[in-house]
Amino acid sequence: MPSRRDLANAIRALSMDAVQKANSGHPGMPMGMADIAEVLWNDFLTHNPANPHWANRDRFILSNGHGSMLQYALLHLSGYDLSIDDIKNFRQFHSKTPGHPEIHYTPGIETTTGPLGQGVTNGVGMALAEKVLAAHFNRDGHVIVDHSTYVFLGDGCLMEGISHEACSLAGTLGLGKLICFYDDNGISIDGHVEGWFTDDTPKRFEAYGWHVVRGVDGHDSDAVKRAVTEARSVSDKPTLICCKTIIGWGAPNLAGSHDCHGAALGDEEIAATRVKINWPHAPFVVPKEIYAGWDAKTKGGKSEAEWNRKFAAYRSAHPELAAEFERRVSGKLPADWAEKSVAFIKAVNQKAEKVATRKASQNTLNGFGPLVPELIGGSADLAGSNLTLWLGSKGVSSDDPDGNYLYYGVREFGMSAIMNGIALHAGFIPYGGTFLVFSDYARNAVRMAAITRARSIFVYTHDSIGLGEDGPTHQPIEHVASLRIIPNMTLWRPCDAVETAVAWKAAIENDQGPSSLILTRQALPHQVRSQEQITNVERGGYVLVDWPGKPDAIIIATGSEVALAVDAAKQMSSKGTRVRVVSMPSVEIFARQDAAYRDAVLPPDVTARLAVEAGVPDGWWKYVGMKGKVIGMTTFGESAPAGDLFNHFGFTVDNVVKAVRDVLS
Repeated sequence: MPSRRDLANAIRALSMDAVQKANSGHPGMPMGMADIAEVLWNDFLTHNPANPHWANRDRFILSNGHGSMLQYALLHLSGYDLSIDDIKNFRQFHSKTPGHPEIHYTPGIETTTGPLGQGVTNGVGMALAEKVLAAHFNRDGHVIVDHSTYVFLGDGCLMEGISHEACSLAGTLGLGKLICFYDDNGISIDGHVEGWFTDDTPKRFEAYGWHVVRGVDGHDSDAVKRAVTEARSVSDKPTLICCKTIIGWGAPNLAGSHDCHGAALGDEEIAATRVKINWPHAPFVVPKEIYAGWDAKTKGGKSEAEWNRKFAAYRSAHPELAAEFERRVSGKLPADWAEKSVAFIKAVNQKAEKVATRKASQNTLNGFGPLVPELIGGSADLAGSNLTLWLGSKGVSSDDPDGNYLYYGVREFGMSAIMNGIALHAGFIPYGGTFLVFSDYARNAVRMAAITRARSIFVYTHDSIGLGEDGPTHQPIEHVASLRIIPNMTLWRPCDAVETAVAWKAAIENDQGPSSLILTRQALPHQVRSQEQITNVERGGYVLVDWPGKPDAIIIATGSEVALAVDAAKQMSSKGTRVRVVSMPSVEIFARQDAAYRDAVLPPDVTARLAVEAGVPDGWWKYVGMKGKVIGMTTFGESAPAGDLFNHFGFTVDNVVKAVRDVLS
């Protein structure tokens, strides 16, 4: 029977061999954390390599994702569908072993990691999802949601500000099934960290309300096992296990040095390492007895089978809850969703209310919330402004997790990455609000939502200069365009309550990536539509106002500027110039429509076009062409009432009419 060290050395050998073959990668961390990983995966982690999506599996996250070969080695050795050829193909085009762990490439990867600090924050989201889901579904004598979230993280994760945001909240919420392993090796890319990172990390986490296990020798398997056992015994607090390790452990000349952090060891050092760790096998060769020592398929199959028996008893006792649980973790919407959501939108249209779209958003949540119990909301300390609370909202707390609303505090970045973790866990559709201008604080988490195709809904209110008196620091100018250019992001900027309800419907249904809802502070008038026009809102862009015959000019507008475009078009059309108004609440959705529909909305032979949006104009040129014009913002805003600002920056009927006449001349 191989020793623990032999099993851990398989990780070291595969990691250094794969990085050497690719001539690219990070061997130091996998070699330093191999002993910790061996104990966790072989003694504690509940998972089934034959079914990576089993609902009650433990979640494992490699927050220091640059050490991806550690996770690939673990997945390969324990029996996931990741072959030795995949390991040999490390960091190559379309391989299952990319440079950083990616959820859609590799079975067993729970989230894409690499931007430091976000993995542990996703882990907070997953642990939070487990706690709330358990409160929603577990019943006396029937515990079907009961799993842990384990996170590996390093000095870099702890230096990133997002880790402060997320770990502080994790302590407050008492996430007792979150266990993090701090790889305290004292090394980052630039060298020994004492020159720039001297925090007392254990005290910091104790201050957050975490349980902390200090001074664990990360190369002593017994010490690691004792630490994990202790962590698992603490149910009311998350745990940080502080492991002292040596980066590149086993490399005789490079261990303990930043030189092995992000570069191949080299043939000579690898040969010397093989001798030092007593690994006499050729590159990428793992003996059968080592594979046998790692194989988790039998154990994992038994764990899942036992859970299936528990779930069968649960189904017998609580059939409706069991069916609802299966629906929610599958990501499917309720059977009556389509019918009831359409009926709600029709009712909104009949009400014909003038209302701020942030308020229309809250009204929509009041309508949709009871239909979709998997919605879990929140706001970064702006609930009263974002209007993300609805009548059925109940706050989640450490003592009472049976809720559906999270008070994130002033943590935009942390909120966004936690939302991604919740979405990737399954069972919930998270939404979270802040001012649009503060989407910049959360930018990389929003980008990671798009990369992972997380079903996160970002509610961004107080858009444009319509924010008014708070001035340019709070008036988003470039933000809508910036969000639109993120691949896989679907952005909606609705012009009234009807478009807001449609935007929410589309966001809830969007299981292919995140959505951003861009909402106003100021009230916007209702636009009159036919049923066909209401249906076409879901196509991203549609003809809102038209006149008999071929249009002379077209105005394209979004959000608060649609009403302005309509007023200008009516004025010009009353004097004989046929001006069509196209409302385009979602540029991305419109671009996905077939050419026939797009050409019907924007006839190619009508070249007199104007786009109006209170943001940077750059993205609109593809729709107005070189002969068209864009009324937008080319400077930052000013501090003044919104009406004064719209007049000052040219968002007036007279200026729109003048611009249309210019493109017609």
